[in-house]
Amino acid sequence: MEFFTTLFVGYPLWVWLMFFGFVLALLAFDLGVLHKEQHEITVAESLKLSAFYICMGLLFGAWLWWYKGSTAGMEYLTGYLIEKSLSMDNVFVIALIFSSLGIPRLYQHRVLFWGIMGVIVLRAIMIGLGAVLVAQYQGVLVLFGLFLIFTGVKMLFSNDEHGDIQDNKFYKWLRTKMRFTPTLHQEKFWVRGEDHQLSKGWWATPLFLALILVETADLVFAVDSIPAIFAITQDPFIVYTSNIFAILGLRALYFALAAMVHRFEYLKYALSVVLVFIGVKVGLVYFNHEGIVDFTIPTALSLGVTFGLLVAGVLYSLWKTRGQEIDK
Repeated sequence: MEFFTTLFVGYPLWVWLMFFGFVLALLAFDLGVLHKEQHEITVAESLKLSAFYICMGLLFGAWLWWYKGSTAGMEYLTGYLIEKSLSMDNVFVIALIFSSLGIPRLYQHRVLFWGIMGVIVLRAIMIGLGAVLVAQYQGVLVLFGLFLIFTGVKMLFSNDEHGDIQDNKFYKWLRTKMRFTPTLHQEKFWVRGEDHQLSKGWWATPLFLALILVETADLVFAVDSIPAIFAITQDPFIVYTSNIFAILGLRALYFALAAMVHRFEYLKYALSVVLVFIGVKVGLVYFNHEGIVDFTIPTALSLGVTFGLLVAGVLYSLWKTRGQEIDK
């Protein structure tokens, strides 16, 4: 009960219902209208769909600004930027999963779409637990801050190698615990073995394996991004909604990013500085709360620094990699 009380505090039930209704309506429009017929997503279509989701995310942010004030609005925008930027690296991993399992572009949207449904549930659980921890133990903010600083420094010196999915321990464990068909069966996640010259019972397809691995990758990246947004605000509603809208837009942008993700190789340096900056900010929140220091970083400054660093990272990456061709 305490989990739900902390998660929903400060907002009436109708606000949460409006948010979930809005997101489900977007997903229904995506699947039922835009992708009613299975087809391969082009880069141009990916950019258009992403622009649509970005507009919807900003529209929601504008409503939140009107409903809760400028501070809440700026916290939402900062969280949105951080989540979207940190999830960029997730594109590498998703592309690796699809290529390793031989998932054609024709069926990748189906995996990403249903992956969103899992994200909506799993992020709610993780953010709810984080909110309870922060509410009960303010000292956890210091741990969040140290973790973000450590992650930022680690990112700065990482070599960006993601390895081979075939060597992943979780992948190997899944292969021993579930029955997977040797080939794809169009857009199906499950098939009956007796219908495909396999032993009786239900068999998962490589498409379902890709879905599990994409969801798992999202959980791993959430460990970084959720503490980063809690450093900006301890409001669970803002943390959750900024997460979901950022992920919606990123999944829509996947097909464009996967083709040109190598053009953003220098973005990680900007992200590492952002993480260190946010780590310091969250530490100051705790020490200010305890009366140890009398200084906090204003929300507007956090938004400005975050936006400035990310824009600089993107522009520098595009400049340094100019002349490189976009993958087809």
